[in-house]
Amino acid sequence: MTAITNHMPTEELQALDAAHHMHPFTANGELADKGVRVITRAKGVYLTDSEGCEILDGMAGLWCVNIGYGRDELADIAARQMRELPYYNTFFQTTHVPAIALADKIAELTPGDLNHVFFAGSGSEANDTNIRMVRHYWALKGKPDKSIFISRKNAYHGSSVGSGSLGGMSAMHAQGGIPIPDIHHIEQPHWWAEGGESSPEDFGLTRARALEDAILELGEDRVAAFIAEPVQGAGGVIVPPETYWPEIQRICDKYEILLIADEVICGFGRTGNWFGSETMGIRPDIITIAKGLSSGYAPIAASVVSEEIAGVIASDEFNHGYTYSGHPVAAAVALENIRILEEEQIVDQVRVDTGPYLKEKWESLVDHPLVGEAKIVGMMASIALTPDKKTRAKFAADEGTVGLICREKSFANNLIMRHVGDRMVISPPLVISRSEIDLMIKRARLALDDCLEQITGDGLMVSAS
Repeated sequence: MTAITNHMPTEELQALDAAHHMHPFTANGELADKGVRVITRAKGVYLTDSEGCEILDGMAGLWCVNIGYGRDELADIAARQMRELPYYNTFFQTTHVPAIALADKIAELTPGDLNHVFFAGSGSEANDTNIRMVRHYWALKGKPDKSIFISRKNAYHGSSVGSGSLGGMSAMHAQGGIPIPDIHHIEQPHWWAEGGESSPEDFGLTRARALEDAILELGEDRVAAFIAEPVQGAGGVIVPPETYWPEIQRICDKYEILLIADEVICGFGRTGNWFGSETMGIRPDIITIAKGLSSGYAPIAASVVSEEIAGVIASDEFNHGYTYSGHPVAAAVALENIRILEEEQIVDQVRVDTGPYLKEKWESLVDHPLVGEAKIVGMMASIALTPDKKTRAKFAADEGTVGLICREKSFANNLIMRHVGDRMVISPPLVISRSEIDLMIKRARLALDDCLEQITGDGLMVSAS
């Protein structure tokens, strides 16, 4: 048996990685020259790399490790399930106990009449499912021309051809022939960057009503659904003004447009409620779930749909599915993850204790010379870096130049804090304690200080004209 242990020298691991491993969202040639950081183990909110350095993971992996690292319960349940039934599919009129139990539990947790679950292996797959399902739904209702999806610029809904098309990120659309037809994008509700002289309240209404304008332009008889994250995650933790979501709900109701809430990041406690839809007070027809469903311990996702949609889809064979839809090991792990979230009251803790504490500490960062605003919902937060707070100015340097410097300073201070352009974002494990929040804020301030020192010295603390 060929094995690679965690005790190989870092340089050898880096060389092997550069020789054979193609990383996602990466210029692999540049990374090979620099050398990857090799993570070897993790516990709680901390990672340890191959040099023995302990790092506070302010991003919970990729927004997903909600219950923290190193929970033996999930390892034990996975091993037990592998011994009992390591795999079987849910095609051909067959099922298994973990998929049955997890679907039932999800239906119990989700709001409204979202009682039917179609499993997938990732959020990208689940959003691809949504495209197929929604179009088939309208066709079965005798409206096959209702096929257009409206999404938002700077949204992220996955990186497959379908889900990448739903998303509104221009860098992704520049590669691989996307977006596919019948996907339309409207402007995002990003007041800090795009609000101009409008108040947040007026801006929220304006951006919401862009949906109505698009429906009228494209034709109510052509628009199938609007998809959006309750809070834009990968776009920079963009929290919409309070006026935005009520108006979006009104418009979807008025024009008989299905509302899809992409809860891949916002779901399972991230916003202080089980689902971001509850936090934002919306009534989606479909929600997309993944990440926090298993806290990243096993790949699993799902589309959770209303009684109405499920009933219509059930009238015909739905020619869609994945080899690993409802994989028994992943389903068993997800069930155990949900049990821990419930029994340890982790979601309640975020809502009433650690979430408000993090909010207080995070918003205090606005006193830093580099920080123009601090936004937070539950355990997802962002700060806008700016050379001029009063004017909400952008830097003269290319967007993301200062953000990347700040990210590198954060890593150097043993904090994983991500940059999206010139916004810094965090999404820590939901189990983070108050003392760990204090440490995270301390390291974030150090990163900001170090970043300010470098960009001042490099002449980058300059506003765009």
